[in-house]
Formats: sequence, structure tokens, C-alpha cells
Amino acid sequence: MPKDQTDAFANRLAALIRQIYPDLDAAALSRKIVAAFWPDNRHRRKRGRRPSNNLWTERDALLITYGNSILDGAHKPLDLLHDFLLRRMKGVVNGVHILPFFPFTSDDGFAVSDFRTVNPQLGDWPDINRIGKDFHLMSDLVLNHVSSQGTWFNSYRQGQAPYADFFFEASPMDDLRAVVRPRITPLLQEVETVNGPRHVWCTFSHDQIDLDFRNPEVLLEFLRIIRLHVDNGVRTIRLDAIAFLWKEVGTTSIHLPQTHAIVQLMRLLCDYAAETIILLTETNVPKAENLSYFGNRNEAHAIYNFPLPPLILHAIMSGSAQYLRRWQSGMPPAQLGCAYLNFTASHDGIGMRPVEGILPDREQEKMIDTIRQTGGLVSMRALADGGQAPYEINTTFFEATRRTFLGEDDHHFDRFLCSQTIVMSLEGIPAFYIHAMLATPNDHDQVARRGMNRAINRHRWDYPTLNALLDDPSSLQARVLARLSERLKIRARQPAFHPNATQFTMPLDNKIFGVWRQSLDRHQSIFALHNVSDQPTTLPHMSMNLIEDETWIDLLTGEEVDMMQEALVLSPYQCRWITNRG
Repeated sequence: MPKDQTDAFANRLAALIRQIYPDLDAAALSRKIVAAFWPDNRHRRKRGRRPSNNLWTERDALLITYGNSILDGAHKPLDLLHDFLLRRMKGVVNGVHILPFFPFTSDDGFAVSDFRTVNPQLGDWPDINRIGKDFHLMSDLVLNHVSSQGTWFNSYRQGQAPYADFFFEASPMDDLRAVVRPRITPLLQEVETVNGPRHVWCTFSHDQIDLDFRNPEVLLEFLRIIRLHVDNGVRTIRLDAIAFLWKEVGTTSIHLPQTHAIVQLMRLLCDYAAETIILLTETNVPKAENLSYFGNRNEAHAIYNFPLPPLILHAIMSGSAQYLRRWQSGMPPAQLGCAYLNFTASHDGIGMRPVEGILPDREQEKMIDTIRQTGGLVSMRALADGGQAPYEINTTFFEATRRTFLGEDDHHFDRFLCSQTIVMSLEGIPAFYIHAMLATPNDHDQVARRGMNRAINRHRWDYPTLNALLDDPSSLQARVLARLSERLKIRARQPAFHPNATQFTMPLDNKIFGVWRQSLDRHQSIFALHNVSDQPTTLPHMSMNLIEDETWIDLLTGEEVDMMQEALVLSPYQCRWITNRG
């Protein structure tokens, strides 16, 4: 590596280390960090990647799934998942996020007991490798906490190095009232160790013990784990619960400067890696806090667009895009080299914190009441004053769209399809949870059996049963997958749907949510229109300023727009992609 490039990397790394660990020898720790991420001193670029929009294209779309969302009792679940991806999703999506596939003790994989092995109930590393050869692979770096029953924590309790200093301790006498948490369980848990009783920090549950990144050995171990993932074909690293990483007694212990500096350090290493590695931060928090993880184009490459699920759901429940449009109008374009990850459904619930200050309390209450009428559930979080507030809605997104504020009707299928088409239309990369793609109903049996609200949206399909449904064109599962697949294939051919293509939110009637997209080369425009109501709606041509000497077609129907008519008509929940380039 040329000296000037070596100096640039070394200087930046040293500066970050001094910010995170001001009392440590930056040069010595730099050498350890480089050795952890590049153990054989290979796979390093001579120059760091500069921010650009060529990390993704309009062809990028992602499926989110557990490794065991599909079972048959005979084959390894990862093999079944690979078969499903090749059989049903090839050409529909080009990426797959396999949720934590490691041994675990609770929270469906997010209480990891061994970061270096694949859960043998799912398969092994070669199974992960095979999927990674056919699809862009995303994995979870669950770096805020580990299982209380794993080797790391057991070694901590025994006082064994290096884990004796791996976990964050506090005292019940400490003032912890300001700590922001997504749960209502006690923050501290008393445990017995060889050194007597200790109180360990548990942001999420008492089976998920928070790590102490004030100890640089913790950071070094996770850099080695990232390298393990990358060496096994992973190309996007999802930084789970990253906002809570650094703790300080007497503070909120969320979004602290050291947390951002650690993300910047990881981004620096990724920029100098030979492999193209994308960092995605998972921060289910209000808008400004979420956007902060882009940093100055030096933190996450991508962030979740967390306000989107509740705002889309509210729009199609209320029949008004008022709040969705107002929020989208105020969203800044992603910075150069950055992108939003757009979604409605995920393995977790529909988070309500991201719409704080966006969606009035009365509107949130209507949503929650409507969800409960469809059999959905609501999870709460603790407030600093001792009270509680809704944290997330627990339901499959397909079931969430069954009712509007006015009740059930005959538009469920089209309403759901509209919700997913909005995700495809917006600036960013679209992601779809497997149970949205498959129109999976709420799984109340799982909730009762496992005693966890989120289990309602974590159904496990019997693969022969699922294949029989998908092979039957009249089944709900086949119809939903076919229509979503068709639209994703159309989308993948449109340069105006590049994740960073220009976007303008159109000031239309509240019944229509519309955005104008323009390709980076300015050769293609798309007016993406979505009727979020149960009423036919007309849109005057002048609302779109269609150039009269060009031919405009609806990509979703293949029909040419009749410029002799004064207006477009959108049926209830109809979507139209009007473009000047077929």
C-alpha cells in the first residue's frame, strides 16, 4: 500500500481509537485491530472506497427470513430455504437476510450462545456458503448482548480470562432513570460469580446480557466475527441493536458518541476490505436519531426506514396518505454512498417509536384498536416516569391489512398489494419478510406455546404444504407471491427505481400517495401512484405535467396513457407506475 494511503488509513484509525479509548495506546490497539480484521494480512485494498451510488442498483431487493421458516422434518432447513429461494425467488429478489443462524437460547436467535458455529438444527457453514453463492447474503452481528447460558457469560461468572471483563456491571444504587429501553423488565440482574454477587446490565431480557465495549477486547472479538462472516460469503452485516452499544451510568445509554465512533471504525475497515461489505444499522428509533447513523457518509451504508411500516399501515387503514406524505416530503435524500432499506414487515413487530411526533396519539390509538380487532397484539415499553407506552404492534402484515378503520371489506388483497407496492416505489432498497410474500396468517398457536407476542409473525411453514399451495394458482399464497413477484421483476428493469434515483413527493389528494422518480441519467421518469382508499379516485394529467410529445405507459398494466382524457382513474387501492420508457 502506498505510504500516503497507509498514512490516511492509520491516521483515521488512530483518531477513532483515541475517541473511543482515550486512555489506551492507539498505535498498539491499531495493530490489534488490523490483525483481528485481516488475520493473514490479505484481503486489503490499497485505497479506501470512496462513497458512491454503485453499491446497488434497481435490481436489488431483499428477502428476510429465518433459517427455519420452512421445515419438512427430513431435510436441513437451510437446504430447504435454498431450494425455496431457487425455485420461487430467483429473479424476484437477489438478496437474502437470514436472521441469526447461530446456536441460541431465546429470542429466536438474538440470544446467541456461540458466534462461530451455525446452529446444527439448521445446517452448517457450507449450507450458508451455497446460499451466498446464489444470493447477496446478509447476516446479523448481534453485538450488544449474548446468551446468559453461553460460554462467554459462564466464563465471566467463573472469572476466566478474557471474559471476566466482557460484561457491563452496575449497582442498584446507581441512578438509571434516564436509560432508554425497549422493554419493561428490570434493567439489572443479580448473578452469582466467583467474586460474589454482581449486577449485570440487560437492555432486552435477563437471558441477554449486555457486553462492555469499554473493554477493547470485546471490540476485537467482534471484528474477528465479522471476518468469519465475510469469509463465509456474507456481504451485508446488520448491526443489531447498535444504538445501545455503549453505556454510561447517569446517561440515556443510547446513541452515545462512542457508539457512533465504533460504527465509523467498522466502516473504515469495510472501506479498505477487498470484499464489498455493506453495513446496515438497526435502530428502531425516531427519525433524527435513525438518520444520525449515516454519519457524514462515514457510518452505515444503509439504515432501516423504520417510520415506513406504521405510516403505510395507517394510510391504508385510514384511507388517507396525509401523514405518510407529510413525513416523506420531509425526508432528505440519502447521502452519496448511502441508502434507505424500505420495508413494511419484519421478524419483529411494527415499531411505534419511529412515528413519535409524526402520527398523533389519537391516530395511533385507532391503529392499535383496529389491529386488536384482527387478532393482533401490542407490546409495551417502559417510560422514565414509570409508565408504559406502545412499543410495537405484533401481527403479520397481511393480517394487519384485513380491516380499515371502518371495518372489513372486499378489498383485502388489493389493499395489501398496494402497501407492498409503495415499498417498491420509494427511494431505497426494498425488503420483504417471507411471511409478507406468502400472505401468512397470524400464528396464535405459536404465541400460546411460546408465550411471546412476536411469535405471531414467526410461523414455520411445512414445505410440502407450502409447495402445494404455491402450485395452486387459486390459493391466496400463490396469488400474493405471483403478483408481488411480477411487480418486483418489472421494478428491476426501471433505472428510475435505482435506490438513489431522484425522488419528489407529489402534493396530491389525500387518497393518493404519489412520488415522482427520475433515473440518475435523467432519461426515465416514473410517476408512482397509489390509491390508499376504498374509493375510485381521479387524478388530472396536469397534476403530473406529462410531456405531451412523449408516449406514457402504465408499467403495471402495459396500457398507454390516453392523453385525450383529462384524468387518470385509480380503482380502490390500485397502483400505477406511469413512465415515458417501457
